[in-house]
Amino acid sequence: MNVFGLADLGSLIISGFIILPVVIFIRETGYLIVSWLFGVVRPRITIGSGPRLFSIGMIDVRKYYHLYSWFSYDDLKRKSKFAYICIYAGPIAANLIVAVVINALIANDLVGNFATFWNRFIFYGFYYVLLDAIPMIMVDGKPNNGMIIYEMIRYGKRVDHNTEPFLPSTTEVDEEYEEEMEQIKEKIIEREADRDD
Repeated sequence: MNVFGLADLGSLIISGFIILPVVIFIRETGYLIVSWLFGVVRPRITIGSGPRLFSIGMIDVRKYYHLYSWFSYDDLKRKSKFAYICIYAGPIAANLIVAVVINALIANDLVGNFATFWNRFIFYGFYYVLLDAIPMIMVDGKPNNGMIIYEMIRYGKRVDHNTEPFLPSTTEVDEEYEEEMEQIKEKIIEREADRDD
């Protein structure tokens, strides 16, 4: 009988704070790589949420957990239905390619003593492939990438009647971020004033 022990806790921490963030970064990079082919304007990969920790070029790292991450851009120079299909297939392809390559390395015994780590990496990679590729409406009522691709192929458009753009605009994300930071500053000032009273 196996029970959850300290070794399993270490594995969970490695999976949650090393493997999963890397898999998510690869997923978001899939959008970026494909959008470059169509002349993306002002792309950005945002990792996490909340206040900005730092920004390096087009990578924006936020303070809170990495699971909420996204790709944004302002425009495409070469817009078409095909372009949107390719962009939404990008994260699926990125995780699939990386998982298949790592799987081939394991199969050929080229990863040595780290096979367990890489097996977990493959698991999360394929998990995101399935989560992205199988057409479905997510909990927030928005379509996943598979559903968007399906609708674009079948109907030539997104048919969920969602008025939001396919991907957020980097400029709009920056404006929302500034507004959120101003609200946070105001609340901090209010709390400090309440403490002083």
